[in-house]
Amino acid sequence: MSEQPQLHWSEDDTPHIAAWRSENGQLPPRRVVVADDTMTADTAWRLACEGTALLWRGDYHNARQLLQAMARRADRRPKKAAGKAADKARPLADSFHLHRMAQAQRARTLGMLLIPVEEGGHIALRRAPEVREALAEAFGDEHAVLLKAPFVLALRELLGLIGAHEWRRKGVMVPALGDRIHPWYGVFSPIRGEYLDLIARAPLPSKALAFDIGAGTGVIAALLARRGVQRVVATDLSPRALGCARDNLARLGLDDRVEVVEADLFPPGLAPLVVCNPPWVPAKPTAAVEQAVYDPDSRMLRGFLGGLAAHLEEGGEGWLILSDLAEHLGLRSRDELLGWIEVAGLKVLGRDDIRPRHGKAADETDPLHKARSAEVTSLWRLGVR
Repeated sequence: MSEQPQLHWSEDDTPHIAAWRSENGQLPPRRVVVADDTMTADTAWRLACEGTALLWRGDYHNARQLLQAMARRADRRPKKAAGKAADKARPLADSFHLHRMAQAQRARTLGMLLIPVEEGGHIALRRAPEVREALAEAFGDEHAVLLKAPFVLALRELLGLIGAHEWRRKGVMVPALGDRIHPWYGVFSPIRGEYLDLIARAPLPSKALAFDIGAGTGVIAALLARRGVQRVVATDLSPRALGCARDNLARLGLDDRVEVVEADLFPPGLAPLVVCNPPWVPAKPTAAVEQAVYDPDSRMLRGFLGGLAAHLEEGGEGWLILSDLAEHLGLRSRDELLGWIEVAGLKVLGRDDIRPRHGKAADETDPLHKARSAEVTSLWRLGVR
């Protein structure tokens, strides 16, 4: 545990130390006070805003209620009329960056409510759930190390891994697949189905072989196999994604037709169909699961386009599944995207578009509503020039 960051605090005039666990790499708080059921939400919120963490020693369900109360205070931000007018006049790119900064600050503040986990993965709080299985799923090989000594993590993160455990157990129904996908902790869930509808209806150039670049949960590889592609090679770099994809393909009985391999973008060889659904927004992710949405400088998108021609068989197609949200936000232009396609020696063979169905597209209170309401997701069919 010596390599783990450590949290220090004093309790009953006695110094204490425990390993610190943060999925997002947040450093352990420097100031820690012990909190219990007597602490009010106003006091907890004030301390958290000041950068003081609250190590919880009370009832577990009361801690959850306190976190909810703190979240309500975080979201209670009345704006003056002049402020609303300024927001409307502000460029969407600035609004996006301010929104991301506000989200990050909210997460840091709510992450100040901490839960101690004892040696063996037990939470010694009244009405606390059993979390050993959820911890084992989330932390994998690290779990055995974590069980050897006490550690502390944010309640918000603990609730996230408990929720991920339930998602993994129950699965997520994917209409385009006609089956369930079981996402793992830290792997983006296919809850937005419109991009899968595009893949389900696009004419296949061949059913012999396809590459799926960025496997994630394995849902695209599974969909291609269900459409009759005889062999699919799916790639990813994330150990969690690789394990998740293999697990899902085995559950679906498709692991004999889909090979999941660790690779940075392309596997060796050529294919008549290469599919990629890269992160849509060129921005820095603040959590592991956000890497499926945010990608600094469009690294994966540009890498896919730049290497596609060298991995396509003659007459083959590359399918790029991409939202234009970044264009509406002013983070990337259509001309820039078309320029990357041309420089890569590619041409556009066709494009199929679909509008989003998620709730935020119709939520006028969302600070990015103007961009979200105009969003279109496209399947770009690309060939070699």
